[in-house]
Amino acid sequence: MTRILGIDPGSRVTGYGIVDQDGQQLAYVASGCIRAQGDSLAERLGIIFDGVSRVISEFRPEEMAIERVFMNKNADSALKLGQARGAAICASVQQTVPVDEYAAREIKQAVVGTGSATKEQVQHMMCVLLSLPKRPQSDAADALGVAICHGHHRETRRRMQGMRQMQGEVTL
Repeated sequence: MTRILGIDPGSRVTGYGIVDQDGQQLAYVASGCIRAQGDSLAERLGIIFDGVSRVISEFRPEEMAIERVFMNKNADSALKLGQARGAAICASVQQTVPVDEYAAREIKQAVVGTGSATKEQVQHMMCVLLSLPKRPQSDAADALGVAICHGHHRETRRRMQGMRQMQGEVTL
């Protein structure tokens, strides 16, 4: 079994979601939001770093996945989002948890079936896929989606590696 931490970064609200994966089976562990209250960006980045560090210390994930920055019309917003991602990644690296990155469309495709899914659709699918009794907050649902997307990718890589090993054994 592998514990996966998903992060939906934001300069004000960073969502986190944790799932356990055993083969194709995924089980909900925890989710929530790190609220970065502060006057300066530097202060908020410190809060994000500390918050992700605490989540890692408490839940001990073996792997972390994070949403990749997409370029929006507002370059300043994209820059702040990138810095929030950096704070979360640094917290993970400091605790030697490997990090993978996924595009928002890729995450939505993995959990909803379409890369243009709405936030409400992602929330709904988290309830369906993880048997949650109520919809998680939007940022937490997105973070759970990141973790599930990573779980799908790592299971596919594992299967492909097994196929290659079997083919190698056959051709010897």
